Amino acid sequence: MVLWMMLALLVAGSREQPWTRHVIDDTSRGADGVRLADIDGPPDIATGWEEGGISRAYINPGPARSREKWPAVTVGNTPSVEDAIFVDLDQDGAMDMVTCCEGKTRTVFVHWSPRDPNQRMSATAWQQDVIPVTQDLMQWMFACPMQIDGKDGIDLVVGGKGVDAWIGWLRSPANPRDLAAWKWHPMSKVGWLMSILPTDMDADGDVDILLTDRRRERRGCRWLENPGIGDAQNKEWTSHFLGGQQVEVMFATIADLDQDGLQDVLIAAKEAQVLCFRRLDDSGRRWAETRIPFPENMGTAKAVAVGDLDSDDRPDIVVSCENADPPKSGVKWMSYDKSPWDSDWTGHEISGPAGIKFDLVQLLDLDADGDLDVLTCEEAHNLGILWYENPHRRRDAAGTPLTPLSRERGESHR
Repeated sequence: MVLWMMLALLVAGSREQPWTRHVIDDTSRGADGVRLADIDGPPDIATGWEEGGISRAYINPGPARSREKWPAVTVGNTPSVEDAIFVDLDQDGAMDMVTCCEGKTRTVFVHWSPRDPNQRMSATAWQQDVIPVTQDLMQWMFACPMQIDGKDGIDLVVGGKGVDAWIGWLRSPANPRDLAAWKWHPMSKVGWLMSILPTDMDADGDVDILLTDRRRERRGCRWLENPGIGDAQNKEWTSHFLGGQQVEVMFATIADLDQDGLQDVLIAAKEAQVLCFRRLDDSGRRWAETRIPFPENMGTAKAVAVGDLDSDDRPDIVVSCENADPPKSGVKWMSYDKSPWDSDWTGHEISGPAGIKFDLVQLLDLDADGDLDVLTCEEAHNLGILWYENPHRRRDAAGTPLTPLSRERGESHR
């Protein structure tokens, strides 16, 4: 009790107060990631609870009720779950969920959503199945839907960690519900896969894969070049490194940081820094690296996101941490003064000292007040799935804060 009183005084005496925290769910253990998709209306959340051994879908209740606990349904039992994503795998119009499990489970699961919207909040209406080819193949860490072969249903890019780990793709058969017919095609060895970001890296019209790998001989940030439709897709894809081989890279994001029309790459990297790779042309092979240290009094790097948090029409950076033991902060945002490629960004508070191990960060306007809020989850102190309410309100040309009503009337933004 005395410790928390001291921490509260420490925060109260600091220059910036933490943002208001709203809990979406804290009823299980070990929330591990927040992935977004639209099930019915505004963005909904898929999350696996690693220690709790379950995966849940959270239905966005809309801005008026966003500060309350969200409606949720447990879609399956998933021991050691590391990742959960929404994808309409059987193309029936209902968002299913795919989960990746490590530990002793070592399996990729599909959770089939009921087609009747009235049944989607019923746990018993969801059906959990195993993709047989993935069972005990490796410890699975991350997944991303992607159409690769140009036929049948959506395919899945998945990867894992450990001595036997790969990133590869699961080919959807003509009938995606026939899970025994899904085929595994390894793309490249990995040590501990963190990010999978499908994007056209070389401007040739097909989708490549940007990844971060935190361990072993191929660690760093690289992209796998799509060889085009045909048999070549079934073999290893060519790797092109951006950098980061000498540090432990964590989650990455893609954003146009300098607003020059070219997409840059930002990576949260140990111990506490953002690796920024400025794209120099469309080839995907020419990059300039800048390293931005995390703000003071934070833990070790976990995730990074980019968005305009203070409504000044310039991109800001949000970072999250592990090992943010109090009085350290686990989530902060940074702004720049002259150039985004300077290393001296200014840090600003978001989370304060509550929470130790944060994960992926999503930026979206959950309360419809015109600014970007920060959605994430915290695993170690069981804060669960939560979002931080942005105190910066977008203003019009006269400096008046814009409200949801004023935006509906079409009043101007800066």
